[in-house]
Amino acid sequence: MNIIQYENYQEKREQDPSGFPYLTYPCTIPLDFSKVPLHWHDEMEFIYIKKGTGLVSVDFVPYEVHGGDIIVVSPGKLHTIEKWKQESMEYENIIFDLNLLRSRHPDICWESYFSPISRGQKNLPVHMTKDIPFYSGIASCLDQIDQVRETFPEGYELLIKGKLMELFFLFWSNEASSSSPPPRPKKELERTRQILKYVEQHYNRPLSIEDVSDACGMSQSHFMRFFKNTIGMPFTAYLNDYRLTMASRLLLSSEDSVLTIAGDTGFNNLSYFNRIFKEKFGITPREFRRHMDIPPSS
Repeated sequence: MNIIQYENYQEKREQDPSGFPYLTYPCTIPLDFSKVPLHWHDEMEFIYIKKGTGLVSVDFVPYEVHGGDIIVVSPGKLHTIEKWKQESMEYENIIFDLNLLRSRHPDICWESYFSPISRGQKNLPVHMTKDIPFYSGIASCLDQIDQVRETFPEGYELLIKGKLMELFFLFWSNEASSSSPPPRPKKELERTRQILKYVEQHYNRPLSIEDVSDACGMSQSHFMRFFKNTIGMPFTAYLNDYRLTMASRLLLSSEDSVLTIAGDTGFNNLSYFNRIFKEKFGITPREFRRHMDIPPSS
């Protein structure tokens, strides 16, 4: 798994070698990473908790999750994954394009059931727990898909499509017994996605509040107020935190020097980078790399 790519705000997934757009990634927090920053993507995502406890937020609503829970992330939803207190969590990321279930010809199934989800007009239940009546059916569909993906027998794609159809049937047929939190205003979410996309594309170069506010068509004062109220921290603090997260991933996934990685993630002052990296992670970048058993670049 490309962790840097995984943690980009709008994720871009590489396709399965067979061309079948259904991908799964086993992850462990904090072993693989301590946090997946706020991000969004156009694909459907299930976060299937296998073991432990963690915290997942979807459109800024936090959910404490435990082994067996399933988080449903519809296309375009802003979400984060992080550790909860001192707990660890093992989970499976399941990513697929809803167009996988679309016919080439006009199709009542797509227009009635999948298109509303793709366009954000249908809210699915977000936090699936074992006490929800139809939970066992949803979990069974995902488990059977996992089983067939262990050996990839001839025709495995048919089973995956069939189980996904069954899974969404359970969502729709149990609509009356399921609930989801009221959505945040669409304009607020769209503006947040616009800001995050800009940060994703420009975090590795000098980036000021004026730059981002101009790009988003907002005054600086309005931008700072909006960002603090929405994200919960000042923009500069968030930008530094995001850059440090990207730097930590590069320390583990490359053998570039600390100086190079600092520059590649937007830090032009090595002393400043070392200092705030230690404030966030408790150790220096070089110690972080040695601790994770990754040989540093000469």
